[in-house]
Amino acid sequence: MTAGPQEFAARVVGWQKTHGRRGLPWQDTRDPYRVWLSEIMLQQTQVATVLDYFPRFLRRFPDVKALAGASLDDVLALWSGLGYYSRARNLHRCAVAVVTQHGGEFPPSAQQLQTLPGIGRSTAGAIAAFCFGERVAILDGNVKRVLTRVLGFGADLAVATNERALWDQATALLPRHSLAQAMPRYTQGLMDLGATICLARNPGCLICPLRELCAAQQQGEPENYPVKTRKLKRSAQSLWLLRAHAADGAVWLAKRPTPGVWAGLYCLPVFDSREALQMQLPVRFRARLQDAPAFTHVLTHKDLHLHPVTVQLPVSAKTGLEGAWFAADQWPGLGLPAPIRKLLSQG
Repeated sequence: MTAGPQEFAARVVGWQKTHGRRGLPWQDTRDPYRVWLSEIMLQQTQVATVLDYFPRFLRRFPDVKALAGASLDDVLALWSGLGYYSRARNLHRCAVAVVTQHGGEFPPSAQQLQTLPGIGRSTAGAIAAFCFGERVAILDGNVKRVLTRVLGFGADLAVATNERALWDQATALLPRHSLAQAMPRYTQGLMDLGATICLARNPGCLICPLRELCAAQQQGEPENYPVKTRKLKRSAQSLWLLRAHAADGAVWLAKRPTPGVWAGLYCLPVFDSREALQMQLPVRFRARLQDAPAFTHVLTHKDLHLHPVTVQLPVSAKTGLEGAWFAADQWPGLGLPAPIRKLLSQG
């Protein structure tokens, strides 16, 4: 970077005032609850998707006390379809901790916020910067991309010491004056630049306010940053789903164990093979089994090949399965994995 930290910060703040994103429902607030909720939802999830879930969450849980007082099942039901369900479990745990340990008020510093369940360093920094004007950095994926390009930071971020070094440089670039106003706008500005201009592919360098300061742009190779060599290998798993239903439309569902795929959610009984599924049923019901078309559900690092097997059973049947019958007007309100909800909705 060919200019000092304060010129960098000033450009980010000035650009955000005139060109930053507007109108997102979690912007222009100093309510830690709303900022926290949006930050958790936006992890690994597109803004367009969160725009649908965020207002529904606020209607059901308007503040942290309402969320803490809800059951985990209610939270998972409202989260259903967003994926990464550990976020919902930690969301509930965090709300309970804020109420029981902090009197229903989020602690006002990033260091204290990091002690709460599910709040990491970058999320804590975002809450502290937006709501309390604390001079503290964030380093989510978009911000890493902006900073590594501007700084020409080519060290491998898969190495912990290199990521710590980037944290140090991110902190050095922060505004130093009028923090109550500057920190929220600076933090939002970095997020906006990463989301709208400094894209992973085909970045808009010609309209970037940091163009003259950007080492990667001067090198002509912005897409070479950031550097992170360690990649998780994709895997695949085949699962058989027992779709047991009754004549009145009730379906048999069981809560998934923790940890594991879809932990804590209600789900059709899951088996590692069709043979295991078949053996779970009494002999007199096995001839009724019908195989439905298999389909693939893509997780972040795993492909799930799902094989539904349907059977109609009397509600009074003794199957030995864990779980319970849920009526046709009950199961839609449960926390269900997205592919299971879709399967059941197909009738």
